[in-house]
Amino acid sequence: MAGAFALCLVPRLAAVPPGRGKGGGGGASRVAGSRALVTKKPNKEHHLWIRKETAGSGKKALRLIDTVSKCPNEKEAIYGALDKWSAFEPEFPIIAAAKALGMLKRRRKWLRIIQVTKWLMSKGQVLTWTTYDTLLLALFMDGRVEEAESIWNTIIQTHTRSVPKRLFSRMILMYDIRHRPDNILEVYADMEELGVRPDEDTARRIAKAFVAFGQEEKEKYILDKYLKKWKYIHFNGERVRVRRDGPLA
Repeated sequence: MAGAFALCLVPRLAAVPPGRGKGGGGGASRVAGSRALVTKKPNKEHHLWIRKETAGSGKKALRLIDTVSKCPNEKEAIYGALDKWSAFEPEFPIIAAAKALGMLKRRRKWLRIIQVTKWLMSKGQVLTWTTYDTLLLALFMDGRVEEAESIWNTIIQTHTRSVPKRLFSRMILMYDIRHRPDNILEVYADMEELGVRPDEDTARRIAKAFVAFGQEEKEKYILDKYLKKWKYIHFNGERVRVRRDGPLA
């Protein structure tokens, strides 16, 4: 019996890892071993998520601006130069073109914006809402309101349910500057039909358009519906809430 019991203990004792005896530092070994299991190597490839087509897009945008700036105001010359600009790209440089439009907008180069945007449309490139907004602004600033209206009608008919608020606001601002209240109310009717809520500045322009037709009750309705009842002002060094049409609260 004793011999059999001793034989059973031999494999168990052999399986004990070194260092588990008294004073053998077994606890430190176990901690070190457990740490080794959870240690991770640093990920040196974290930059790979960056899209390749963004690389150098700023320089490409500057080259586009330089290209169109040197061209005469002729469609064939502009389109030919832009075709050469994009000829050797493996994919169409839409990001660089969008950046170039932003730069041209900051420089107030309205005619160049129109030319570049129309070239993009001729290439079948999908324009963003920011690009459409920039195009409408450029057409208005260049005095081509009828053309802006044509673009707007195409947008509202093609993208009925997805037109953002800022495009409606852009058209209402354009008509307000041109003193065309009837067109303002047409755009507002589209907003109401599509459930687009105007911002406060746009609501004031809509209300003014109703006043132009002698409909003061609708002016009050618009202001009550879309303007906030409270505003905050600084009074005696404190921020105070006041009613827009009343005393301090």
